[in-house]
Amino acid sequence: MIGIVPAGPGGLCYHPRLAALPLPRIAAMDDAPLARAPDVAASATPAAHAADPRKAEFEANKLRKRLRRQVGQAIGDYGLISPGDRVMVCLSGGKDSYGLLDILRSLQGRAPFHFDIVAVNLDQKQPGFPADVLPRYLEGLGVPFRIAEQDTYSVVKRVVAAGATMCSMCSRLRRGVLYRVAGEIGATRIALGHHRDDILATFFLNLFFGGKLKTMPPKLVSDDGRHVVIRPLAYVRERDLVRYADLMRFPIIPCNLCGSQEHLQRRQVALMLRDWERKFPGRTESIYNALAKVVPSHLMDRALFDFAAVRATGRAEPDGDIAFDVDTALERATAPGVVAVDLPGA
Repeated sequence: MIGIVPAGPGGLCYHPRLAALPLPRIAAMDDAPLARAPDVAASATPAAHAADPRKAEFEANKLRKRLRRQVGQAIGDYGLISPGDRVMVCLSGGKDSYGLLDILRSLQGRAPFHFDIVAVNLDQKQPGFPADVLPRYLEGLGVPFRIAEQDTYSVVKRVVAAGATMCSMCSRLRRGVLYRVAGEIGATRIALGHHRDDILATFFLNLFFGGKLKTMPPKLVSDDGRHVVIRPLAYVRERDLVRYADLMRFPIIPCNLCGSQEHLQRRQVALMLRDWERKFPGRTESIYNALAKVVPSHLMDRALFDFAAVRATGRAEPDGDIAFDVDTALERATAPGVVAVDLPGA
């Protein structure tokens, strides 16, 4: 099934004057009222909503402003979206992709340039998958969308041995379908819902098991070289997305392909990070910030730094080797009672 739904009034209209502007930081819609998701799936209303609706509304708007600010900052910092882009938002039915779509739509209305949004969902033909939920939700929003049908479920069940983790095979098949759809709809950006916690966990998975200093970047060309993949939630905490999904009452669709099977090592890393944050507040923020403050000359990758060409310059070098001396910046950061925190968009 393929469904293309036109945007409603005030949706994807083109403004030549705005489209000609250079890419600035996208402003957050601080004064915009909160608009909850259409009532697609019946769900119990949390006690927090019923106890004090005004307080719940205040907290929801406060959270939404922070999320918009963080996403807008990531877009500006990494040039994630440019004038005229057609952004394909990959919508799985989980909290992260719902939040991504909602925030990008709100920023779209305030951006000083024009860009299109198309939501895309892959129906993998999982038994019991509620195929009507996402189309009804997107139609209610007036968001252009496409539902791509591909029976990857049967392939995964046939190829992967019983009891083995299905996530890798499933994700590879899903990626291939989404790349194809991106080409068919003329998408210039593929937006994924990976957040700050995903980026940190992936860094440690590569460090512990892959022997690489590597993670999910906010922006990168796809492995087939044909698409640009972006992660606008790069500055957003998962716990904020959980709260936002609850407050917005998104019609969450769980992944039942493997009985909500989790990647064991990723789950262990996530537990490790949560434990660190509980015992050593600020540690995970410091690690996260370090991902954007790489000093190649102080590592060992010869592809990033020409160690063979190092010569004495006869002048002071700010990043030069201090031999046996203690790094004063590190000493200050590790002093008792001092926590070095500089979370982007916080």
